[in-house]
Amino acid sequence: MTIQRRGNPKVPDANGIEKKIKRGNALRQASAWRVSRGSLLLVVVAMAVVGTLTWLYLASGDPYTTETLVRQAEVVAQTRVYTVDCSEDYENYKRYPGCTPQTCGRAVTDNSVTREEAMALRRLAERGLALAGSDGGASILDLHSGALSMGKQFVNIYRYFGEQITDVFSEEDFRLYREVRGRIQAVIAETFDLDPSLLYLTKPTFFSRINSTLAKTQHDEYWHPHIDKVTYGSFDYTSLLYLSDYGTDFTGGRFIFMDSNGNRTVEPRAGRVSFFSSGSENLHRVEQVSWGTRYAITVSFTCDPAHAISDPAMPITSV
Repeated sequence: MTIQRRGNPKVPDANGIEKKIKRGNALRQASAWRVSRGSLLLVVVAMAVVGTLTWLYLASGDPYTTETLVRQAEVVAQTRVYTVDCSEDYENYKRYPGCTPQTCGRAVTDNSVTREEAMALRRLAERGLALAGSDGGASILDLHSGALSMGKQFVNIYRYFGEQITDVFSEEDFRLYREVRGRIQAVIAETFDLDPSLLYLTKPTFFSRINSTLAKTQHDEYWHPHIDKVTYGSFDYTSLLYLSDYGTDFTGGRFIFMDSNGNRTVEPRAGRVSFFSSGSENLHRVEQVSWGTRYAITVSFTCDPAHAISDPAMPITSV
């Protein structure tokens, strides 16, 4: 019988054990660094994705807008018309043949008001609104009624400032305002095939100045969806003349048509006129302005002569 002899177990060298321990620690540290580096990389990638999405959201403005009808950089030399079916809103009011909408829609033109005229009207608005202005982000100046935002309320600019008005406005300002209003009325009548003599200016018609200041009253909350014919029963056609440029003078502030199959927008451009039939076929809102200042004039028209208003005139002052 052969007996297999086992020798005494070999005792490890102390220096070898220390080397193995050090090597193990180094491997664990390297592994931990790889895990840490991988986690850090995931965090960086996640932050980049979130940042990109945030930038896209801010850059695009309204995330629900599905179509831009007209961009700021475009020049619409010939009126661009987008026809929509008329709502039943007009059936609730007296109809005026030759004026009450038979064909409804929205349209845009850059060929009725020059950029220079828009800038002159903007300077008029700036001078008037510099006298007061809302505490919130939306201020108005109505040359017809004299309404001017002041703090959290309104004052009559003609009564409140009296003869000072002659230092703010000129006869030329009012002449230009009347002339531009007439051209806007003419292009609306031509586009919707109306008798222009049956279309009347109505209230409210006003300058607006909108910025990113937080709203202080409900009058500053301009961004809520609404229907002009529901808000103001006299409205039949609404127009906006833009006095500043989207993307240069301000961001946000685009006009949004809220259709059942998606939102559509018109990007403001100084001198651009956007107009539409005022019923619920043109439910709309304005994006909140995120920076800068947006100037525009809302010019409203009715078919009902009982709701007509006159063009504003330079007030007569005593000598």
